[in-house]
Order: sequence, then structure tokens, then C-alpha cells
Amino acid sequence: MDSALLQTSLATFDATLRVSTPLILCAMAGLFSERSGIIDISLEGKMLSAAFAAGALAAVTGSPWIALVGAMLISIILGLVHGFACITNRGDQVVSGLAINVLASGLTIVLGIAWFSQGGQTPSLAASARFMPIDLPFIEALAQVPVLGPLYEIVISGHNLLVYVALISVPVTWWIVYKTRFGLRLRAVGENPLAVDTAGISVSRLRYSAVAICGLLCGIAGTYLAIAQNAAFAREMTAGQGYIALAAMIFGKWRPLPAMLACLMFGFLDAVSIRLQGIVIPVIGEVPVQLIQALPYILTVVLLAGFIGRAIAPKSIGVPFSKER
Repeated sequence: MDSALLQTSLATFDATLRVSTPLILCAMAGLFSERSGIIDISLEGKMLSAAFAAGALAAVTGSPWIALVGAMLISIILGLVHGFACITNRGDQVVSGLAINVLASGLTIVLGIAWFSQGGQTPSLAASARFMPIDLPFIEALAQVPVLGPLYEIVISGHNLLVYVALISVPVTWWIVYKTRFGLRLRAVGENPLAVDTAGISVSRLRYSAVAICGLLCGIAGTYLAIAQNAAFAREMTAGQGYIALAAMIFGKWRPLPAMLACLMFGFLDAVSIRLQGIVIPVIGEVPVQLIQALPYILTVVLLAGFIGRAIAPKSIGVPFSKER
């Protein structure tokens, strides 16, 4: 393989992993919530709130770990608020999710302006306040190995901790959902909550656990955006990635591995679109930058329009549970 082509391909795959990380985390988060029967379109709002919390705490304390814990707590609280509205009060799950998204969008800007006076952004962070790239061992030993050496150095090594956490979350999610008693009950409560209740298992407790886990993963995703991929929080920095993750989860039919592959597809398209900017295509000419930047969102609409009818959701998703029914 040509050396320049290999380097370009590996760099694109490397960018794909970095761009896909928050999508993977949010897709796994949504999978837990929706497998329990709770529609969660508030992935965007929880991730945005967590990103602001992480950026603010890292700027104040200088510790990425404190920022991570704070971001997860904020996101879990929002998840429990969503649960309180939908599980305890049996409210409309879509309306509750939208309310959280709108609240997060406005409140992060207002608090950012009030606390830091930088137009809704948080101060830029030093390297010590961020999750920085990690060089894995054996890079020098594999450096001379064709293909494998560059693959290990460029694609596998050199990511920050949260990228590896996102990749590990996929098999962990699969194991929890399909191989544990909790996962069996979680899937059952999304399909037939009345049968679960008849067996003496608390439907509310299972669903609250699911939305809390969803909040925890969204908190990690928001932390990644603010203090790992970037060096500060910027207003509306999630840019619809929560919705894209939701689309990837639906496209993956509420299963961890297909959902991750869908996230990687979105990330790959985003990574390729960045490299296509300014490139002249024969006959077509130079593709407008705006069209290239819109490609991931166009793909989201196309996939949902073309495949959502074929994806079978949990039977009781979006239906409030009541013993009286």
C-alpha cells in the first residue's frame, strides 16, 4: 500500500474514533433508558449540561477527575428528573425530554455568562486540567512492522482515557443487558412491565436505575467534549450529537454492537467531510463547505426515514406503567 495513502487512511480512522466517542457513549446511554421503556430524547440536554459542568469545574479546580465526577452527577440528576416526570408522575416522555434539552440549552449559556463573562464559554484549560492523549506501550517495538506498526501508533494508541472508556462501554453494555439478571429484568420491563410487576419486581426501581445509568454515560460524553476533545466548554457545543446518537441507537435496533457501528459510520462521515473541505471533485467542482458539514445530519434524516419502520422498539416504550391498567 502507498505510504501516503496508508497515512491518510489511518489518520481518517483515528479521527473517526475521536468523533464517534460521544456518540457511542450517548447511544449506550439511550439503550439503557429505552430498553426499560423510557423514551429519552434528552441525551442532548444531559450531555450539554455535563459538558458545561465539566468545563466549569475543571476551570475552577484544575482537576479533570473532579470535573468528571461533577459532570456525571449533574447528568444523573437530570436523568432522575426525567424519571420523576415520566415514571412517578407518568408524564409525556417526549415533552419531558424536550424540556430538559431546552433547559440545558438556555441555562448553560446564562450561567456561563454570569460566572465567567466570556459569552457563555468557560476559560481555556491547561493540560493538567484535561484528559490528555495516552501513549500505549510497545510503540517503538512495533514501529518497524509494516501496516501493524502505524495502525497501532496512529489509530489504537494516542487517545485520551475517555475514548477507551467509550469503546469498553459497548461490550460492558452488552454483558449487562444480555448476561445479567438486571439486564434480563430491564429488557422484560421494556416489553411487559405488568408481568415484571406480577413477579414482585419493582418496575419503578428498574426504570429509575436505567435512567440513572443513562445519565452517568451522558455525563462521561459531556466531559469528553469539554475537557478531552476540547479545552473548554463552548455554547451549544454538542451541536445535535445527542440526536445523532439517538438515531444511531434506533438504526442499531436497540442493540449495543450495531448501535456502535452506526456511531462509527456517523463519525467516519464526519471525519471524511473535514478532509473533503476545499477538495475539487472532477465534473462537480469544489463541494461547498456548508454541504459537507451538513452531511452527518442529512444522513441522520435519511436513515431515520428509511429504516425506522424496520426497527422494532421495545413493546412498552413510551407507555407509562400503572398497576390499575
